Amino acid sequence: MPTPVKSSKIVRVTRANSRSAVKDRLRRINWDFPNAGNGDSIHSVHPYPARFIADIPRTLIRELPFPRGTAVLDPFCGCGTTLVEAQAAGFSSVGIDLNPIACLIARVKTQALPVGLSAASAAVVHAAKAIRAPIIPPIPNLDHWFQKPVQAAIASLTSEIESLPPGDLPDHMRLALSSILVRVSNQDSDTRYAAVGKRVSADQVFAQFLAACRRLEDAKAHLPFSFPQSHVIQRDILDVTPDRVPLPIGLVITSPPYPNAYEYWLYHKYRMWWLGYDPVAVKAKEIGARAHYFKKNHPTVDDFRNQMRSVFSLLSRVTVPSGFLCIVIGRSRIHGQDIDNGTLLTEIAVDVGFLNIVRITRNILSTRKSFNLSHARIVTEDLLVFQRPPDRK
Repeated sequence: MPTPVKSSKIVRVTRANSRSAVKDRLRRINWDFPNAGNGDSIHSVHPYPARFIADIPRTLIRELPFPRGTAVLDPFCGCGTTLVEAQAAGFSSVGIDLNPIACLIARVKTQALPVGLSAASAAVVHAAKAIRAPIIPPIPNLDHWFQKPVQAAIASLTSEIESLPPGDLPDHMRLALSSILVRVSNQDSDTRYAAVGKRVSADQVFAQFLAACRRLEDAKAHLPFSFPQSHVIQRDILDVTPDRVPLPIGLVITSPPYPNAYEYWLYHKYRMWWLGYDPVAVKAKEIGARAHYFKKNHPTVDDFRNQMRSVFSLLSRVTVPSGFLCIVIGRSRIHGQDIDNGTLLTEIAVDVGFLNIVRITRNILSTRKSFNLSHARIVTEDLLVFQRPPDRK
């Protein structure tokens, strides 16, 4: 187990770290982070909708006195921001997510850079260019979103990557390829799901793939930390049992999906198809996906409450005594009804045994929104902090 950051805030249980002191300390922080920016860092190697700004988990890890010798867990880990910030602070981490693209990104970001990525990616491109009749997978509506030369180039790259021995090296290449797929497609952007006319050649696909590999290599080469162990589990959180969590958890930091808001499967579905995953299966189990709320027998607030109760029950069992649970969540709207998710989750957390520490509302800067979701009206979100009671012996 890596040694945690040497800070009295983390390793000592003192009066300064009482629940009231922690509450006061957290309230003094400007959680809007007006100057936040992930920049050209490891957090920016792949597009991801509505991702955490790194300042949130970074600050929570620094400020909360979670028990020494424990790990950080994100049960909806997305692209792995919390896991990377845990590593940067010297802690092991566990991430869980249903979405295979999310897990790929999180897994690669928390792995050390494999030796020979530049040479191996160049060899893959050289071999891919030599394929004269690549097998195009049977992806729905493919001609609408990808031009024929682009399809051939992507199919050639995936074929060559899949021919490599399993390991970190092909995973890094899959991430690099995934990161450029929207750019070389007819989709307007990662934040607008509409087809537009683009002129993209096969050579541009190969060049952008190599550039993505270089960006990934450069981002990791400049990381100021080693890589404490990180476990990324691709699984529906509702199917996870405590024995699946491989480390004792002292701090949970996560942003659960908002009901009737983001659709992660939609913005990654062609990435999933190209990399051999099933986006339809992901859609069926994605909590909160907007599409679910337009079915004839659509989910209700009670359905979301029951799902979150299951998740929080798991968290109460894997979090060690005196460990912390931190939730970032916004309000949502379901068929004209405004849902105060912060209050709903607070009630659940307390009901399963957590102590309520603080609730802080933060503004979401307009420049930080990943895409326009006017139907969700998400302009603020709540930071909820709870603590599991200490053992009473």
